[in-house]
Amino acid sequence: MALNDTYHLNDTYHVNRRYDLDHRLDHRYDNRGYDPRGTRPARLLPHTGALRALRRTGALRQETAVGAGAQLLLLALLDAATGLGAAGWLTGSAFTVGIWAVLTRALARTRPGPFGAANGVTLARATLVGGVTALVADSFTRPAPVAVLATLTTVALILDAVDGQVARRTGCVSSLGARFDMEVDAFLILVLSAYVAQSLGPWALLIGAMRYVFVAAARVQPWLSGALPPSMARKTVAALQGVALLVATADILPAPASYAVVLLALATLTWSFARDITWLWRTARTRTTVPHTAPTPLLVPFPPRSSQSS
Repeated sequence: MALNDTYHLNDTYHVNRRYDLDHRLDHRYDNRGYDPRGTRPARLLPHTGALRALRRTGALRQETAVGAGAQLLLLALLDAATGLGAAGWLTGSAFTVGIWAVLTRALARTRPGPFGAANGVTLARATLVGGVTALVADSFTRPAPVAVLATLTTVALILDAVDGQVARRTGCVSSLGARFDMEVDAFLILVLSAYVAQSLGPWALLIGAMRYVFVAAARVQPWLSGALPPSMARKTVAALQGVALLVATADILPAPASYAVVLLALATLTWSFARDITWLWRTARTRTTVPHTAPTPLLVPFPPRSSQSS
């Protein structure tokens, strides 16, 4: 049993005892919530409804609470090590609240069950991405600690190759885990492209923004939301984006070489998106041009009834 479940059971026990006592004394209170004798106000339980709502929505899940606590702890460690500024704290705190809210809502929509080791790895990677986000936000006001930023990014990219293997080996592959993994990847690429764009130019933002532009376009053109076939080339191109941005972030190459690496990554990403969009367009066009004909019913003739003589 999870720690939060034990907490709810203990809380429910005390609340039920209190509810029984208040229910027996309820006849002494009028509709305004006060004792008609004027001796004391009604003893209400304002926290009961809040706890029940949190329990019903899953907002007190142990995993999301631990993830938010780990994110705040990482921000405190970065502050102690590098002197995180106000922009970093605000951005990191906003990221913490956002990831907690989105993940809690997603878990509430799915069937209750174990969080899974693979999702735990992805949540740890999301915590590192939150640290990267805070450092990048701080870099707009002062120089960023490149070594710390590159280390967090490297560990996050390594864990990206771990969570999928853990999910397959433990048999906990799910649509929620796949979507969670994809969103963390996309946001990390967006943040890194924003950092690299400060030195290479605004064009580097296209690497991080391309996926979000595609998602926005799919809301206008539903055929872009079609399912794509598995592709090793697509996975390779996606992995290349993180590596290229990490190389540019770590500043281990001369400026022209970093420029060429990121430009090559952008070119391959553009090719990959163009290839997928072309496939989706052709698939949608084939479905609309081929008329749908209903199957012809199979008619089995029955032999005529023989007339019976009277």
